[in-house]
Amino acid sequence: MLAMRDVGPEGFGKKNRGWNSTELLKDWREAWSAHVNERMAELGLEGRIDHRSYEAQGIALEPQHKIGPAASRRPEQGLEAERIEDHARIARDNGEKIIANPSIALDAITRQQATFTTRDLAVFAFRHSDGKEQFDQVMTAVRASPELVALGKDGRDQERFTSRDMIAVEARLERSAGALAARDGHGIADRQRDAAIGAAQGRGLVLSAEQRDALDHITGRKGLASVVGYAGSGKSAMLGVAREAWERQGYQVRGAALSGIAAENLEGGSGIQSRTLASLEHAWGQGREQLGPRDVLVVDEAGMIGSRQMERVLSQARDAGAKVVMIGDPEQLQAIEAGAAFRSVTERHGAAEITEIRRQREDWQRDATRALATGRTGEAIHAYDGKGMVHAADTREQARGELVDGWDRQRQAEPGKSRIILTHTNAEVRELNEEARGRLRATGDLGDDVTFSADRGTRAFARGDRLMFLRNERSLGVKNGTLGTIEQVSAEGMKVRLDSGARVAFDAKDYAAVDHGYAATFHKAQGVTVDHAHVLATPGMDRHSAYVGMSRHRDDVQLHYGRDDFADQRQLVRAMSRDRGKDMAGDYARPEQDQARAFADRREIRFPELARQVAEKVRDKARGMFAGFRPKPTSEKTTSPERIAADRPLAPSQARAIERYGRAAADIGRMREKGLPVLAHQEQALAKAGDALDQVRPNGARDLASAIERDPQLARAAAEGNTGGAAKAMEVERQVRIDPEKRAGRFVEQWQDMKAARASMERAGDRAGAEKLGKRMESIAGGLHRDPQLESALKRHAPELALNMERGRSIRQELAQSVGQGRDRDRGMSR
Repeated sequence: MLAMRDVGPEGFGKKNRGWNSTELLKDWREAWSAHVNERMAELGLEGRIDHRSYEAQGIALEPQHKIGPAASRRPEQGLEAERIEDHARIARDNGEKIIANPSIALDAITRQQATFTTRDLAVFAFRHSDGKEQFDQVMTAVRASPELVALGKDGRDQERFTSRDMIAVEARLERSAGALAARDGHGIADRQRDAAIGAAQGRGLVLSAEQRDALDHITGRKGLASVVGYAGSGKSAMLGVAREAWERQGYQVRGAALSGIAAENLEGGSGIQSRTLASLEHAWGQGREQLGPRDVLVVDEAGMIGSRQMERVLSQARDAGAKVVMIGDPEQLQAIEAGAAFRSVTERHGAAEITEIRRQREDWQRDATRALATGRTGEAIHAYDGKGMVHAADTREQARGELVDGWDRQRQAEPGKSRIILTHTNAEVRELNEEARGRLRATGDLGDDVTFSADRGTRAFARGDRLMFLRNERSLGVKNGTLGTIEQVSAEGMKVRLDSGARVAFDAKDYAAVDHGYAATFHKAQGVTVDHAHVLATPGMDRHSAYVGMSRHRDDVQLHYGRDDFADQRQLVRAMSRDRGKDMAGDYARPEQDQARAFADRREIRFPELARQVAEKVRDKARGMFAGFRPKPTSEKTTSPERIAADRPLAPSQARAIERYGRAAADIGRMREKGLPVLAHQEQALAKAGDALDQVRPNGARDLASAIERDPQLARAAAEGNTGGAAKAMEVERQVRIDPEKRAGRFVEQWQDMKAARASMERAGDRAGAEKLGKRMESIAGGLHRDPQLESALKRHAPELALNMERGRSIRQELAQSVGQGRDRDRGMSR
């Protein structure tokens, strides 16, 4: 219970109207959800609370009251329980709505997750029904709904489902991405690119080979280009050069990101004028700031964008004829909404990669960031612990105090350096802000406190305080997450020097979305670079937040935790290694791809043909899971003769399509053998042959490309008209593609071959080659989350992979760890 009036020396004063603020209520709701979500994460529960209203989420259900234990006992005590009756009425009404229209439930569940389990559905049905009878009716209605789509099992052997709408969203996303990728009218002249590179070199910026490749990739002719870069790899610097090249060519370059701070960092690092995606979509909806054929839209931190929003943005760009460039890292913080759109697009259409880390100044810290980026969180934490940068305290409160003490000592010793405090929840941010202010107050670095009515409640601000802006405001030039230092403050307003150097002033009645800015959440900090970072670990963290939090620094990061949260460092590592990567409905192979195609056709969903990308895969095999490594061709003993399509008479149309594809692939193979570049017309011929093959056999180009990669002689044989062997090999690849157990067998075979090849390189003294192959193996292991069915099947092959699954880690963590241990032994031997 809270009084609405301020209390002073003379008793109650005037009513504090700020308590009625909608923004304050939203802040309380967000803080409560953060508390609950942290505890659920600590207990290993996957569910999450969304603090937004149903209306804001677009869900056609009535919200319910919270019923606590005390209220639930009131009917038994013969007391009036209107709240419980109202709760039951709302649940009953919602249940009736769902029974009448089950798509309401599917829409609500898939707002934050693209797929779900039976348990997820049961939890939702229990909350939105009254009694067992209605619960059963809700479950039956949703299960019988034609909108429900079964996807198969995930990596935990749980059945997963999605909705027809989610499949349609992903199909539209792929159509828009495919249409953009197929366009080739956005190139720039070599002289303009060279001039931009020369200008950068004149400023002292020399691009690495990877940055130069990424620059060439995104300034190419295609309407869609992506860059996957590790944290601190110099993506923004490369984008700055790209911006200059585009502008020299006459393009208008715009930037966008999910959060305000990410948009601000994009603008600060590259010079691209940027704003949030929400504000951009709002402007489009009002007919303003429309894209055009001469526009390049750069989307930063694309991994944080959900499928629905990504589809809207790409569709807008497609219709306007604009070019889209996406920058991100799928391993950093995941999308808040459903889906992993950026990962999906880059897997289908390729991306340039920047893996050379530049942010950290020490080699060992760059290695640690690389370990974080590839899911080896424990390796990174042990590295920092070895340098005295991991600190344990008895309690979280003590850890918080020690963190702020270290931050304060560093602040006084190096006042010219930048620093930030990071943690998981807004509630913890508030505590850290208060303690940090206390240190500045103790050293006399703050002016007199002034009470300021902010949106989040009454705050005490002073000259010298760090300030964070919490709402985008174009008139001020600030975004959600912008940081600055207060120069003047009164109850009516303040003047602030932004970290960018600009100065802004505002009245409290016009803008009050501010708070102290010493500490921030990981979501606010993605994209930030500072000299020193201080991280307070709490149970809600996972490998994605750990990666962001421990890669913001140039000089050092100090990690603090309390033993009341984590009993020891082993538990800390386990919590910070949890993989909570978002999935897509398309990640799960259906029992038969032909059934999926039929399902899509019946519902007028058009999946673009993936074979258009085969030419790129031939040109750059590093995009494939086992690219760059070619084991000897082997026969598939698990394939039964009756399942081999080639044993039946091959339709003439299929034989012609296979022969045509074989000729195109053989031409490219001959060019490669001679060390010559593949010509554009040869790539086009392969792409067209792939389209033709897919017309007579769905996914035929994909299967034949995989078969040729394993046995290049198949292409030449098919080119000469001997298509029977290619048809058999295509059927083998089809079965491997649709059968998780066969994919697991293939994985084990190729993993063992790579292991043997690596050992051979080590014996021959080729340590560089062994190191390169080891990193590739780590990348393959880390990518297993893209195929949950394969990951599940591989658990049964752990003995063949020499893995110990008793430690409770996932198969991909065990594989990555086994490679890392081997590389550590190699380094030890070399010393």
